[in-house]
Amino acid sequence: MNISFTKMHGLGNDFMVIEQMSQDIALSSHQIQTLSDRHTGIGFDQLLVVSPSNTPNIDFRYQIFNANGGEVEQCGNGARCFARFVQEKNLTDKAIIVVETNTGIITLNVQADGNVTVDMGAPILEPPQIPFIPPLTSPATQQQQRQTSYTVPTSHGDITLGAVSMGNPHGVLVVDDVKSAPVASLGAELERHPIFPNRANIGFMQIVSRDHIRLRVFERGVGETQACGTGACAATVVAIQQGLVDNRVTVSLPGGDLTIEWHPADANNGTSNNENSNHNNKNADHVMMTGPATTVYEGTMTL
Repeated sequence: MNISFTKMHGLGNDFMVIEQMSQDIALSSHQIQTLSDRHTGIGFDQLLVVSPSNTPNIDFRYQIFNANGGEVEQCGNGARCFARFVQEKNLTDKAIIVVETNTGIITLNVQADGNVTVDMGAPILEPPQIPFIPPLTSPATQQQQRQTSYTVPTSHGDITLGAVSMGNPHGVLVVDDVKSAPVASLGAELERHPIFPNRANIGFMQIVSRDHIRLRVFERGVGETQACGTGACAATVVAIQQGLVDNRVTVSLPGGDLTIEWHPADANNGTSNNENSNHNNKNADHVMMTGPATTVYEGTMTL
């Protein structure tokens, strides 16, 4: 099997991207794991597969596979790379690209400076839809309705986290300093905690100011990555819900910065308004993510 591919990254979160327009490719979970190996394969956090869409008014469809071979629902950094890929491959000349994923439709806007803004849709906050099972140690009200935070028992003691889905499940903790946060140990424990029946991405968030947070993310099926777009969105949603930041935030990840903007439809969330926002009421409650996407190299291999 001959495969033409492109290696890309969004703030160091790296991808192998293949298109199924001109080549017929079907990779097994084992083959994806083999290709993801950084010593004996291409090396990547996720594999992105670009396909034509059969849905009217939808430009493309894409699938995301983690390094362990498992398919996942959404990837913010991958979405930005997807947009740059289809333009650079002359698969479209549109600046605004509509794409279907396993969890719905997203809109990508390639800007003149090369950055890509992704309409990530509205966050999912209801526990059954995340999916998230509030722990029995939480107050009874937390068992019945969504909360801005939940108390979870772990080997590190009881911790407080926010739970949200951006098309994939996230747990977000506020920490004093991301540098000393137990990302490897606690992240791995919470990723597979019974409260997350489909496992989850775990974010460790430090509040720097009302418009700036620092973040490290332990990604489901991957481990800690240099950047996680959906993780940045989830952290911002949790921070806004808890009244810790304003509606437009710079999220500093190990690989670089993203700009995340969210205006909750619920006006009683306790957040402050950003008068300079370019918020579009048509997309009320949608999370907007802006950041770079970079092509590293192109290649062809025989598998």
